[in-house]
This record gives sequence, C-alpha cells and structure tokens, in this order.
Amino acid sequence: MVMDELTHDVTQRQDNATGTDPDGITRAPDLRDSDHVDRRQATRQLFALALPTFGQLIAEPTFVLIDTAIVGHIGDAALAGLSVGSTIILTTVGLCVFLAYGTTSSVAQLIGAGKRRKGLETGIDGLWLALAIGVLVSAALFAAARPLCWAMGARGAVLVNAVVYLRALVFGLPGMLLVYAANGIFRGLSKVNITFIAAVAGAAVNTALDVLFVFGLHWGVAGSGAATLVAQWFMGLFLVVPALLWARADGASWRPRLAGILGTASNGAPLFIRTLALRVSLVATVMLAARMGTQVLAAYQAVDSSWNFVLNMLDAIGIAGQTLVATQIGAGRRGNAHVMTSIAGKSGLFAGAVIGVGLAAAGLVATGLFSPSPDVQHLIMVGMLVQGVFLPLAGWMWALDGILIGAEDYRYLALTCTITALTYLASLVGVNALDDAAQPSASWRMAILWGVLNLVFIGLRAVFNGLRTRSSVWMADRPTSSASSGYGSAQPAQTQLS
Repeated sequence: MVMDELTHDVTQRQDNATGTDPDGITRAPDLRDSDHVDRRQATRQLFALALPTFGQLIAEPTFVLIDTAIVGHIGDAALAGLSVGSTIILTTVGLCVFLAYGTTSSVAQLIGAGKRRKGLETGIDGLWLALAIGVLVSAALFAAARPLCWAMGARGAVLVNAVVYLRALVFGLPGMLLVYAANGIFRGLSKVNITFIAAVAGAAVNTALDVLFVFGLHWGVAGSGAATLVAQWFMGLFLVVPALLWARADGASWRPRLAGILGTASNGAPLFIRTLALRVSLVATVMLAARMGTQVLAAYQAVDSSWNFVLNMLDAIGIAGQTLVATQIGAGRRGNAHVMTSIAGKSGLFAGAVIGVGLAAAGLVATGLFSPSPDVQHLIMVGMLVQGVFLPLAGWMWALDGILIGAEDYRYLALTCTITALTYLASLVGVNALDDAAQPSASWRMAILWGVLNLVFIGLRAVFNGLRTRSSVWMADRPTSSASSGYGSAQPAQTQLS
C-alpha cells in the first residue's frame, strides 16, 4: 500500500502554488511566478519543511541518545566508553555530511532551474558514493578501533567498553551514509515527510533492540552497538527504495556514472574540509573531558548527546531554509533568497530560545535518565544549564550555516570553519593549562568546558556567518555541482524582489 502511494506520487509535478502534494507530501512553495515573498506564508512553509526534516536529522543523534540512556545504567565506565566510541562514529558520519548537504543544494538548484531528471541523477550519484565510502571506512574503523579509542584518551575499563561498542556498530555505517544521501534527494525535492517516518521507525527499532540486547540478553555495550547497526540499515533501505522509484519514474538512470560520482565527491571537498575542522574541534573537547576524569567524561556524554539532539531541531530550520533559498537561487530570484535568509535566521533565533528553556528544564529534572550516580547527575545539570543559555545563538548561527550551504558557498565555510577550529583548539590548550594549575571542582570544569565551546566555537561561526549574509557575495555566480557532473549550469534570468 505504501509503495503504491509512493509510485503514484512520482507522477505529481511541482507546478502548482500549494505547499502540499495531493498525497500530503510537504514541499517548498512555488515562487517561480512571483517576484516577491509573502513572509507569513514563507515562515509557515519553512516550519512545515523543518518539522519533518528534524525527524530525519535526529536519526543518528537519537540512536546515540538512546544508547546513552540505556548504557548509563550499566556503569560509569560503560558510559564513558560509549562517549569515546560514539564520538569516533559520529565524527566519521559527520565528515560525510556533504552527502546530504551537497546533494540537497544540487538537487534543489537543478529543479529550480527546470532540470528535474538531471537533479535526480545527481542524487543517485550521491547514493553510489555513500555506499562506497561506507564500506571502505567501516572496514578501516573496525581494524583501527583500539588505537583510535586509546588516542582519544580511553584507558582501562573505559578503553575496553569503547572498543567493544565501536566494533559492534561500525558496519552499520554504510546504511547510515545511504540515509544521508537519500535525505539529500528528498530535501532537494522538498519531500521530507518520508524521512520523518523513517527516523521515527528507526528510533523505535533501535529502542526495542537496545532494551532486548542490553537488559534481556545481557550483551552490555556490544548489544547497544548491535541495536544501532540494525536500525541504521533498516533506515537506509527504507529511504533508498522510494528514492530510486521516484528517480526511475522521472526517467533518471540508476547506473553508476563515474563522472557524476567524482563530481559529487569533488564538490563535497570544501564541505568535507569544513566538517573536518568542526569535528576535530569536538573530538578535542572529548579528549579534554577525558583528562578531567571519568565522571566528567560520563556527564559530558550525556550533555553532548542531548545537545546534539536539540541542535538538530535548529539544524532542521537551516536545512529547510537551505532548500527554499537554493531553489530561489537556481531560479535566479536573489531578492527572494535574501528575504528567505532573514526569515530563517529569525526563526532559528526564536526556536533556540524556546528549546533552550526546555533543555535547561531537562537539566533540572531529567538527569536521572542518564545515570544513577548523584555526582554525575549534578554535572549533567550544570552542562545542560550552560547549553540552555547559549542555544538562541546556536539557533541563529545554524540557520545561516544552512543558507550558505544551500548557496554552495562552500569555500567560505571551509575557510572560516578552519579559522574557528584553530582558534578553538588554542583556547582548549589554555583551558587545559589552567585546569592543571588551578585544579577546579568537577562542576566548574563542566561549566568552563561548555562555556568555552559556546563562546568560541559557536560564537566565531555566528560572527562569520552573520557578516557573510549581510552582503550578496554569497549568492555570486559560481559553477554549480550540475556543471561538474556534466550537465552544465543553469543560467535563468535574474529577477529581484519588487
């Protein structure tokens, strides 16, 4: 029945002005026939896209959050080991985020330029690239699991748990990267409800198997990793099949095209550099937390997994804005793109304020979900309160980040994120030196750790993104990914807001 509905939907063209296809699939508003943006309508459509987008964004963070809540009741060493193992896998997945971000903007811009089939074939190139990267990287991580965890600062029982967890879930990586690539196709098409369904179903599978494997079969952290592996492949297949059906119905070929795959990889290089700089920063933060003790590291994992979860609510706004802005840029409507950028930034700021209150409240009442230890619970509360205060800034920054990705301003993002990372790493060196000299309490260590992350790591990126979007430089003509895929770039007439 579901496949019948999906097959029927592929025949529907996005050529009317409503925000929903006949079968209820949410899509972007069609502004091709107007030179202005209705701000109220655009805001509604932004959140209509953001809500289901959030659902699919939280897949991997939700898996880690579920694992954290369950493994935390095994013991502090198990939770600290999970922190190290999950950081390695999340770093790897994060480095491949270009599979989703790059595909989203490419597909959206090609569709905005009236090249739907070519946009879908670009998305399929991303699927092939995701599968190849996933298989190769999974094998490498499995072989290097122990030295990687040791390099992260894990020792003794923490090291054992980290290696077991990482090896148990690592071969789910190809499935997760396929999810990323398929998400890029669906976002570019503005068909995001299916990604929300996949995320909810994946989380349900992961939770059920986590409880069964950890508490029922007593597999410990290995059971938690195995549950995540199954959930990742479940989601991957759930999304790839309909993506291929939609592509075939539009006449797109499924065959691997070397030029297209290499083009996708080439266009993703600046995004890879951007993400590498950011992930190195976060890995360094975990390493510093590990130096501060097992309880600090365990509490850091709980706060970090919660932070990643709520950040994806904010990232959903950025990606929804990315889709809408990329479509306008592809159609040559830069004035519309500027208005959508303003709407997305304000929406991110507002959402950050609301969600920040919720995160702070969770820090006051829900820390027992992550650990039975009163000391660890107190440290989690401190970290969540700090994060709640700074979340509005993160919301604004993330929204603009998504916009710049949608405009394919990749080189600027790679440069500024590298500058941010170098500055942040220097600040961590300073924090480590002060920590060794002053030997503050664990509570102060948590507050300082998260405070520096927000002020430097988030703050600098907010400054760079804000300065960029104040101008029109980020919308300057540049070769699109379609050009490097052998399609040629669209050159629609330039129109401005009236």
